Amino acid sequence: MLALVRLGLAALAMLVIGDVATVRADVDPLTRPIAADYAARWLAPQPPKRIYGNTYLIGFRKMNVALIDSGAGLIMIDAALPQSVAAVEANIRALGFKLSDVKLILSTEPHYDHAGGLAALARDTGAIVVASAPAAAVLRAGKSDTDDPQFGQLPALPAVTGKLRVVRDGEAIRLGKVTVTALATPGHTAGSMSWRWQSCEGARCLNMVFASSLNPVSVDGYRFSDPAHTASVAAFRRTIAKVGVMPCDVLFTAHPDNSGGDTKFAAFEARPVPNPFIDPGACRDLGARYTKILDERLASEAKPRG
Repeated sequence: MLALVRLGLAALAMLVIGDVATVRADVDPLTRPIAADYAARWLAPQPPKRIYGNTYLIGFRKMNVALIDSGAGLIMIDAALPQSVAAVEANIRALGFKLSDVKLILSTEPHYDHAGGLAALARDTGAIVVASAPAAAVLRAGKSDTDDPQFGQLPALPAVTGKLRVVRDGEAIRLGKVTVTALATPGHTAGSMSWRWQSCEGARCLNMVFASSLNPVSVDGYRFSDPAHTASVAAFRRTIAKVGVMPCDVLFTAHPDNSGGDTKFAAFEARPVPNPFIDPGACRDLGARYTKILDERLASEAKPRG
């Protein structure tokens, strides 16, 4: 009995329940579940896979997390939800890497579904979180600002209290043999950032893009057509156009189904050659799709209410 007391309550619970992930979520404030209903759809397990060259996907069926092996450490892109941290860490280990190999974690947007796991993953790996200035402010506060179209309905996320590097549009982030370029893509959030780099297999090098969400979603009552949001909508249009012309042979989106990535992954599992992720028109198609979606949203707001 004394030995059990010394183990502490968390360890005792682990012995009884036998489920490390569940126990950790119960006792660790950085991995406590958020938005369980949405998470059940987004976090369906997916095996970690090398997609091309030194680039891997280590996330879920409806939530992308990417990993780049620079030769001098790993660069991760996005962190999914707090309750997904244990699975992401298991996927890193399954590929033969150590958590301490992760040196940088790049953030696409400061929403709970993509940045909720940042605080725990940064703590567990010792990595530096990298984000735009507006996103960094949200990550530090653990809650969205009033300039977010979804402000008021977004759950708080664990605040990032560790090392956080702010980067500008067009800034190069270098680690080992890899250079990732930060690409400001405001619209879905003011601080959204997309990321571009190259991965090579032999002499063939491809342009890789991990794009932030381009979806014009909001809380009820928010109107993109409101004159107060004219500048934000103009920035959103520039973002969509920017993504549409990016050099882009392989595209990942924060939610893979936004770009057909979920279908591509399933095809890749079944038959990796020819590689279904290689699609030089993917960014162009994404830009065209979300231009239409934004136009439809604005047109719907122009219709008389009744």
